[in-house]
Amino acid sequence: MKKASISLIFIFTLAIRPPLQRYEEGLSPWINVVCSQDIKMAEFAGSFYPKDKEILNSKIDRFLKDVKIPSSNEQILGVISPHAGYIYSGPVAACSFKILEDKKFDTVVLLGPTHRYHFDGISIYPSGSFDTPLGGLEVDSQLAEGFKSLEFAIFEPKYFYGEHCIEVELPFVIKTLGKVKILPILFGKVDYEQMKQLAEKLSQVSSSRNILLVISTDLSHYQTYAKAVEIDKDTTKFIKKKDAHSLWFSRQFGGGRACGISPLVTFLIYAQIKEGDIKILKYANSGDMAGDKMKVVGYLSAAAYKKVTSHQSPVTSNKEGKMEEYSLNDEEKKHLLNIARSTLESYLKEKKVPQITVESENLKEKRGAFVTLKKKGQLRGCVGRIVADIPLYEVISKVAIDSALNDSRFPPVNYEELEDIEIEISVLTPFVKVENLEEIEVGKHGLMIKKGFYSGLLLPQVPLEWGWDKKTFLEHTCMKANLPANTYKDKSVIIYRFSAIVFNESD
Repeated sequence: MKKASISLIFIFTLAIRPPLQRYEEGLSPWINVVCSQDIKMAEFAGSFYPKDKEILNSKIDRFLKDVKIPSSNEQILGVISPHAGYIYSGPVAACSFKILEDKKFDTVVLLGPTHRYHFDGISIYPSGSFDTPLGGLEVDSQLAEGFKSLEFAIFEPKYFYGEHCIEVELPFVIKTLGKVKILPILFGKVDYEQMKQLAEKLSQVSSSRNILLVISTDLSHYQTYAKAVEIDKDTTKFIKKKDAHSLWFSRQFGGGRACGISPLVTFLIYAQIKEGDIKILKYANSGDMAGDKMKVVGYLSAAAYKKVTSHQSPVTSNKEGKMEEYSLNDEEKKHLLNIARSTLESYLKEKKVPQITVESENLKEKRGAFVTLKKKGQLRGCVGRIVADIPLYEVISKVAIDSALNDSRFPPVNYEELEDIEIEISVLTPFVKVENLEEIEVGKHGLMIKKGFYSGLLLPQVPLEWGWDKKTFLEHTCMKANLPANTYKDKSVIIYRFSAIVFNESD
């Protein structure tokens, strides 16, 4: 009987230990059973926030109802939200999520600081789901794959066990956005250049997927009430100005500016790249909530946003001011992509160009176009034809071969690579001479710069992929033409703008 009791106690102890602890103790038979479900269980329900579903629902509803922030039609890039216990930071967090009601996103990317483990770089949760009392949220494993190109990114689920900063945001996510996919990212030790690279990667991702960033961070820790307000006011100024550099290099003083300083700096760089603005929604600290003003923690709610512009079909004006519209339907786009792929398969395998027939008048129209090849997300070739002197379907066949074999930046593509290559097509509108740089719209226009025998062209999607503003876009177009970066200011330079219909096989 005594032995039986000891066995029962031992089994019970295993059952209540957190999964990471069991993993570290090497109890492999049990951990394999638990982790095979790929579910990260809620560890802080009942401590940081209510465990009971109805109570949690009611509490968040009350927080959101008390928020007095007018609804907005602006495009939300991301929000800053605190991650303390709900009794302390819940009302501030509610301000961040209130503005997300009725918004739609493909994936919510949550950035937070590690509190328990020390590691270099960032850790991304690769797959599975996160459980909450309100239900589970699936991890966007496909999006996670896209970050493997970052040398400082690791994919270690164990770092997320015993960590509250991501978990406490999830009930708010579910209440305001529903069962959206998530991508949790924890920050270990990173430098400024790595944060910049991550911000650029997020910007690149956002050009093809509607993502929302949630930055999980508290501000100053364990200062007196007056000192906390002073520090946090200074920090908020940096945030408002998107001054990532100053915020990062002023972080080491008086107990620190924020526990999530690295996610916060990354977010500000991202907002710079996206040309967004920052709104401060609410500030408070634990002294306001709990009354104890001797050692307080600061909480901030803020949002990055940009004004919404309507998405229009590519339109180009000629000298007479007449508007010329051109569009392709889904079947026509699919046909062009099939032409490009079948041409590559035939030519790379047998050195033969397949016979092509089309019925659509749109595909017979004379247009310039580019074919871009990407291998596992990385550029593998891009060549185009800007002179609109042959039918579009013929252009696609010709430049597909050129992109694979004649882009001098890369070795020729071989037949075996094709299964890993994605094809993107850009159909160009007629070129228009730029009379005033104010005419150029980043994200809508591509550019071509000419000076003497030199010329360079960049497609409309390029500045979006790299997060460039207009000035940087102009500079890189000059450099593409082997000209100094500031040549666009030269009065002898001719600048053309154009639009493009861009689509790829993923679409």
